[in-house]
Amino acid sequence: MLIDTFISQKFRFFSFLSMLLLVFVHGYNLHNPYLQPFTVVSEPLRVTTFTEYLFANGLFRFRIPMLFIISGYLFALHDTKPYNERIKKRLRTLGIPYLFWSAFALLLTFLWQQFPATAQAVKNASIDQMGDNRPYTEIGIGGVLLRWLLVPVSFQLWFIRNLLIYNAAYPWLVKAVTKAPAIWFSIVGLMWVSGFGIFFIEGEGLLFFTLGIFLQKTSFNIANAPSWLKIKIWAPAFLISAIIKTYLAFQFDWGLQSFLILSLLHKLCVFSGLVTMWYGFDWLVKGCMKQTWFVWASAFAFIIYAMHVPLINYSMQVVFNYFNNFPYYRLLSFVFLPSTILLICIFAGALVRKVSPAFYSIITGGRGLQ
Repeated sequence: MLIDTFISQKFRFFSFLSMLLLVFVHGYNLHNPYLQPFTVVSEPLRVTTFTEYLFANGLFRFRIPMLFIISGYLFALHDTKPYNERIKKRLRTLGIPYLFWSAFALLLTFLWQQFPATAQAVKNASIDQMGDNRPYTEIGIGGVLLRWLLVPVSFQLWFIRNLLIYNAAYPWLVKAVTKAPAIWFSIVGLMWVSGFGIFFIEGEGLLFFTLGIFLQKTSFNIANAPSWLKIKIWAPAFLISAIIKTYLAFQFDWGLQSFLILSLLHKLCVFSGLVTMWYGFDWLVKGCMKQTWFVWASAFAFIIYAMHVPLINYSMQVVFNYFNNFPYYRLLSFVFLPSTILLICIFAGALVRKVSPAFYSIITGGRGLQ
């Protein structure tokens, strides 16, 4: 079964938009930069702090579930092809780019560690997933290999890693979704709400990837919203839940109460955001996809995703060192640095694609060649 042209455009639009917003989320620069649904803020409530949290940990948080839904839907759309053939293709289109960009981040980090000013920026960013921000020369080859294969310094690559696992598990996931949907979605829904995860299996990815499968297999009408998904209901819920959650994040200390309330508000914000964005912005999709420059730029969505971390994290520390005396420097950094990184990624992608299309195809899994 094929999808119509406009739905295909929506998939491309929201995939690109999600990557753009991801850069801004990773440009969040308050004192505790590692965002969880239940993250509380120890800083005073000001315009700068409120705005950053509202967008980075509220209004922009629909993007990863959106990408998982799209991925699940498209994977299910083509499951008439042999399973082994599809997995081999996914190893090429996901596995190889994962290894390349993980190595790229390691090399970039190593180079920054060679000079005192940039080495301090790496240390201050503290994005190592192992919690060990020593120079790689001290960590040793074993630690470097572990980071390359399983816990990349480009922490956003967890999405590719988990997506590859879900693709491999597709035969079992599609059976669960089609044979016992009530039981399956009750389990993964509870995992999502509770934040439960073990190793590389987590509720958010499982829930929304299999929701994409379910929507495709049941021929759910994704073009028009049913009565229970009307924008007039979910758009206010989206905005109000994000605002309330943001305000409460500044009132709570860490504890069970804050975990429960902020987590539930976060889930409401994510779900209402998905509904609002998908069904409420057709006018924006149509307008943007008519623009030649936008369609051209959208081809570099994967490069933006793969390249922006750890570049934005290290660059943010450098900006702070030189501009911390400017009024609203953090809010301005939150706006302008991600915008600059986006342009750098697009320029780099366009240059590599022009110079060596074959190499570009390898490092992007064949994405964005047109």
